[in-house]
Amino acid sequence: MKATYVLYLGWFDGNPATLDELPPVEAAKKYVDYMGGAEAILKKAKEDYTQGNYRWVAQVVSKVVFANPDNKEARDLEADALEQLGYQAESGPWRNFYLTGAQELRNGVQKLPTPNTASADTVRAMSPEMFFDFLAVHINGEKAAEAKAVFNVDLGHDGGKYLLELENGVLNHTANAEAKNADATITLDRATLNKIILKEETLKQAEDKGDVKVTGDGAKLDEMLGYMDKFEFWFNIVTP
Repeated sequence: MKATYVLYLGWFDGNPATLDELPPVEAAKKYVDYMGGAEAILKKAKEDYTQGNYRWVAQVVSKVVFANPDNKEARDLEADALEQLGYQAESGPWRNFYLTGAQELRNGVQKLPTPNTASADTVRAMSPEMFFDFLAVHINGEKAAEAKAVFNVDLGHDGGKYLLELENGVLNHTANAEAKNADATITLDRATLNKIILKEETLKQAEDKGDVKVTGDGAKLDEMLGYMDKFEFWFNIVTP
């Protein structure tokens, strides 16, 4: 979205001061310190709030919240400003973001029921390439930075053979390819793979039943699976 706005130039706006900025929390602490502390910022921000400068109040008080997420006065003031911006927003998505941010500041991230998009029909319609892309997205690049592994995956006559290569924190796959020096070879059919994706059974359970055969260094496969991140559906948007 942002790349589109800046004509596909990426996130960098051309100003070298923004090329390698401090992380949000570290920068916020510096901002608060330079501006005379949280109390001084909030005093001025309240004056701006009474004047209707809600955009600036949300922007500046956000620094206080990132510097000290437990500052309830700052959280409440930013929430008030975001709420006012939400009331004024003509764009539906803008309104939703503003009011969701205000709710998070006041009540934290609410763990509400989430939709389950991994239906059996959806999983069956996934190509093996889509599944391996799914695995690659879940690799934690930092944890797997020094890892190196090669796997052959045989999905049988209907599924085909794939080469998986983990290196430099990235998992790549190649269709119709095999490695002679693979760390391990995993053999299973598509029906078993579907059950694993749908979490109807684990890889270990399928292996114990004989539906999955792992030859070679099985520890390497366990190591790769250990690099998988689990993405939470709910996450912070206005607090660190």
